[in-house]
Amino acid sequence: PAPAGLPGDPDPEEAVSDDSSRHGGRVRCFPHERGNWATHVYLPYTAQEEFLELLELLLSHARTYVPSLAAMEEFHLSLSQCVVLRYHWIQPFVRSLRERLAAFHRFFCVADQVKVYTNQNKTRTFIGLEVSAGHFQLLELVSEVDGVLEEFDLPTFYKDPSFHISLAWCVGDLSGRLEGQCLQELQDIVDGFEESAFLLRIQWEQIRCKSGNKYFSFPLR
Repeated sequence: PAPAGLPGDPDPEEAVSDDSSRHGGRVRCFPHERGNWATHVYLPYTAQEEFLELLELLLSHARTYVPSLAAMEEFHLSLSQCVVLRYHWIQPFVRSLRERLAAFHRFFCVADQVKVYTNQNKTRTFIGLEVSAGHFQLLELVSEVDGVLEEFDLPTFYKDPSFHISLAWCVGDLSGRLEGQCLQELQDIVDGFEESAFLLRIQWEQIRCKSGNKYFSFPLR
């Protein structure tokens, strides 16, 4: 186990409030328990100014169908579900990830297909950009991340994942309002955006793991 009370370390036993009104009405997929750290492995995406311009166009149009849509505060492509780690598992988990991911090189993918998603318990709806090229490399990464999750007897990623970058979200299952005509109009906006072809071809340079409020980075070669 990692020694407790290191300088700058948060108290692993510190209580966390589950008041959903403090985070936009979002509902936890699992209850918070002391010593449990919500953990997620992903590829971080740093939004450029042009990407934010495209996002604003998409959001302003989608809000004519669902006014409660809110833009994501940060952007990423998930390589794992959100799982629960015990505090003393964090360092061994990160060490195993680092070993398994060390050989991977940087690669490109294209995320240019607008798609509507809901989370597993249908409490949130998302608009995302689905990957149309680069799927094979992403599956290779997921295979290694899944191997680490299996070591710790944690749930692996979805069997047939739809790799995507979430752009906006709202509370509840409002997918019916966003699919069909709205979705086609959003795709037309992406296809017609001047910088789209350049902007949505993304080079991934690092993998990140977030566990509670701790971040760990794994640079790709």
